[in-house]
Amino acid sequence: MAKKVDSAARRDMILKAAVRVFARQGFAATRVDDIAAEAGIAKGSVYLSFDSRDALLAAAFEAYAAGSRTVIQQARAGTGDGLERLARLVRSVVDLVVAEPDLARILVDLWAAGRGEGAAAVDDASAVSAPAVTASVLDVPGVYREYRAVVAELLAEAEAQGILRSGVGEGHAAVVVGAIEGCVLQWIVDPALPIAELTAPLVEMCVEGLRRGEGA
Repeated sequence: MAKKVDSAARRDMILKAAVRVFARQGFAATRVDDIAAEAGIAKGSVYLSFDSRDALLAAAFEAYAAGSRTVIQQARAGTGDGLERLARLVRSVVDLVVAEPDLARILVDLWAAGRGEGAAAVDDASAVSAPAVTASVLDVPGVYREYRAVVAELLAEAEAQGILRSGVGEGHAAVVVGAIEGCVLQWIVDPALPIAELTAPLVEMCVEGLRRGEGA
C-alpha cells in the first residue's frame, strides 16, 4: 500500500513540475530533462510515471478539464434561478483560472502553437510537433462547447422563469464565454491585470445586463 501512495505522490510532484516548466518555457521548448531538473529527480524517474512529454501534457490538460467539468456540474445542479447560477458560474470560472494560472498559460501556448505552420519536436522520446500534440491530446474546443452549452441552458431557464430580457438567445452564450476568456487572455498577456477584481464587472455585464428590467 505504501508503494502505491508513494507512486501517486511522485506522479503528482512530476506533473506539477511539468506544468510549471511548460508555463515558463512553452511546451515546444521543454524537454523531459527540464522537467526532471525542476522536480529534482533523474530523467528516468519521470518515465516511471509518464511515458512521454505528451503524456504529461495530456495529464495537465485533463486536470484543467476536470476542474471545468466540476464547475459546469455545479452550475447545472445548483440552487437558485438561471441568472443566479450563471453568476456563480462566472465567479467559479475566474476562481478556477486564478487557482491554476500555469494551466491556463499552457492552453494558450498550445492553442497558439497549433495555429502555426509546424513546430520542431524537441523531446527525443516523443517526435511530435506542438500542433500535432494540440490536436491529439487537447480538446480545447470541447471545453468551450461545454461552457457554451451550460450558459445557453441557464439562459433558457432564466427565460422560462420570466427574468430574462427579450431577444436573448444562444448567441449570447458564446458572447458570455468570450467575455470571460477575453479577460483571462488579457491577464495571461499582462499579469499586472487584477483578474480577480474583474469578476464583479463580468457578472454585471454578462448576467445583470441580460436581466429583464422592472415592469418590462
